Amino acid sequence: MDLNALADFALVATHGGLGKASRASGKSKATLSRRIADLEEELGVRLIERGARGLKLTEAGQMLMTRTEGPMHEVAEAMTAAREGLAAPRGRLRIAAPSLFSHLAMGHICAQFCAAYPEVTIELVAEDRMVDLVEEQFDVAIRINPSPDTSLVGRCFAKDRLVVVAAPSVPMPKPRARAKGEATSVPAIVFSNFEPTHWTLDEGRLVIQPIPRLRLSSFLMIRDAAVTGAGAALLPQSIAWNQLTRGELVQWGTVSGVETALWVLHTSRRLPPPKVRAFVDFICDQYPEASLVLKG
Repeated sequence: MDLNALADFALVATHGGLGKASRASGKSKATLSRRIADLEEELGVRLIERGARGLKLTEAGQMLMTRTEGPMHEVAEAMTAAREGLAAPRGRLRIAAPSLFSHLAMGHICAQFCAAYPEVTIELVAEDRMVDLVEEQFDVAIRINPSPDTSLVGRCFAKDRLVVVAAPSVPMPKPRARAKGEATSVPAIVFSNFEPTHWTLDEGRLVIQPIPRLRLSSFLMIRDAAVTGAGAALLPQSIAWNQLTRGELVQWGTVSGVETALWVLHTSRRLPPPKVRAFVDFICDQYPEASLVLKG
């Protein structure tokens, strides 16, 4: 099979017509049409129906497109990699990352990465929604506890724990024998959408029933309100680390059975660009013990 003909078929199918494919590639419409006709002749089936409203893939054309799109990308990337060899990371690196992690850490990380790789420019978008890397043209996404996705690969670079903290002025409940499921009520600062629940700490050593006094919409506001003494708060340990170190907050315990993992992900192509490989290695190196304790 002529790979050029297959590539031109994919080009026309992707752009939805000969004219758009011609403008995008610089190839003439006659050349593209001839290549597709040759491919149809070789396979013995129609791949594209040509109508008054443009082109439409036949069932065979759709099947061919679905089965060959990924391998064709890999062939193109393999040829690029072979031409460039071990090329230095360069070009624009587009990253999507959760808002809170972006505000706390990504400014420093991105600046340090650009200093290490001066031919790379970074565009970071702080987004809490699940972006589509391919459709929205992101090179890398950072996600919290991501669900399995066969189209993405990556590495877990840091983990965090949920802890209950309060200012030293807020009395810490003393663990004592209680009936199963019974909790100690304490004034608390919670998220705006908080639903009644218990905080089970240190494998059941202490069970707390938070009584909301403040309902706030971000971890940073909750942390600052806790420092002021408004009540107990449930926070990622990394967000409260500096305040715990300075004695502005006291850790009452760790929530049992809950762990937050941050992953750096990219599309599952076998040949990621040098800039993507370099960034994945770089951000993992920032957390050598895989502990998400953000200092400073």
